[in-house]
Amino acid sequence: MLARHHDPIAAIATAPGRGAVGIVRVSGKSLGPLVTALCGRMLAARQATYLPFCDAAGQTIDQGLAIYFPAPHSYTGEDVLELQAHGGPVVLQLLVTACLEAAAQWDAATGQPRLAGLRLAQPGEFTERAFLNDKIDLAQAEAIADLIDASTETAARSAARSLSGEFSKEVHALLDKLVHLRMLVEATLDFPEEDIDFLKKADAQGQLSGLQQTLATVLQRAGQGAILREGIKVVIAGQPNAGKSSLLNALAGAELAIVTPVAGTTRDKVTQLIQIDGVPLHVVDTAGLRDSGLPEVDEVEKIGIARAWSEIHSADAVLFLHDLTRQQTPGDLRIALNYLAADADIAAAIAAKLPVNTAVIDVWNKSDQAAPEVLAGIQGGIVISAKTGAGLQQLRQHLLQVVGWQAAPEGVFMARERHVHALQQVRGRLEKAAAQLGTQAPALDLLAEDLRQAQNALSGITGEFTPDDLLGEIFSKFCIGK
Repeated sequence: MLARHHDPIAAIATAPGRGAVGIVRVSGKSLGPLVTALCGRMLAARQATYLPFCDAAGQTIDQGLAIYFPAPHSYTGEDVLELQAHGGPVVLQLLVTACLEAAAQWDAATGQPRLAGLRLAQPGEFTERAFLNDKIDLAQAEAIADLIDASTETAARSAARSLSGEFSKEVHALLDKLVHLRMLVEATLDFPEEDIDFLKKADAQGQLSGLQQTLATVLQRAGQGAILREGIKVVIAGQPNAGKSSLLNALAGAELAIVTPVAGTTRDKVTQLIQIDGVPLHVVDTAGLRDSGLPEVDEVEKIGIARAWSEIHSADAVLFLHDLTRQQTPGDLRIALNYLAADADIAAAIAAKLPVNTAVIDVWNKSDQAAPEVLAGIQGGIVISAKTGAGLQQLRQHLLQVVGWQAAPEGVFMARERHVHALQQVRGRLEKAAAQLGTQAPALDLLAEDLRQAQNALSGITGEFTPDDLLGEIFSKFCIGK
């Protein structure tokens, strides 16, 4: 544990801005003298007491509730004092200053400062203390931040499941089985003349197979949880006036993007967070894609087109929008042929720029204006009308399907990309172990090493084997006061 982890800390625990109630939190060892100085008397444990809060000069700052949580029965596992006052930023800052000043004053009884070293907390430091003091594991600590940041009801409920320990229980169940198998393999290293028979009698192959099956289930649920946390980036792309902005507005249920018949109206990306069945989607409307060398394309539109390609490259899914009305040929055949050729060029460019696992969905728009023979000739993709809403529900469900969302919300716990990566590492190690165990003469030292590495990767999820730099990165992204 680093030296700073022993310092008492204080911070405003509520969000910045004005509110009905604000909270100042102090955590550290032996807060009794500070509690007495700030509150005028020692407080009963875990009972709210209404009293005035005064500064170092004895002037009343506010009146509110004070609650004292003696260690270890507190959020951080240390002594914790919470001062609940009116939620004005000036009032709360004055309370923090009063805490720092009272802590620095000398206690006549002891001849020492009331709470030496009290300082302002860093982002996430209260939750970090809870982790370091074994109140929660690392996966639960991350779930706290995920619960605060949840953008949909489904994401919030999933984060609450992780906070309650559901994900951690799954990981620990895997760990128990893995440790048992590892001990079995390593025990045979002491008796090399009996190794194969010993492993066969203990059904090491069956244990490993069962472990892989359980891991597959946990990995699938964690992958769904990562989708809930991170959301899905969906980019709407296509030629000018295909209806991209209209589709964004239709999906969002609001007039977010400007819609006109003029080509090049959208000059820059427009992003909106929406949800489909509780899954957050970051939908990006982009500038129409066309040849930047055309005389009607000005410098601003060229920048918009370049940014559109940048957004497409980083998308989880691309909605490639086609205009059905431009495939009709009541007038000049060349217009339709030129449009189809441009669509083909865009499709080829998208395919060349995107990773192979990125979904591209062909969306045929303006079905309300298209001729019947044009509609009859459509093969593949989703036919919609952004104007009337026809086909939008089918598009929403297809979008969830192609990005891999398939779990029932009740069975999903919140997870992060690092959790998924760790589980994938475990899967790779177990595959190597299975291959080794399946040979005629398994190399037990290599088998034991694969199992050890798998155990370390699993333990990193809950924080039993986690480097300090990773902890710093994780908790630095929390808000101050949490």
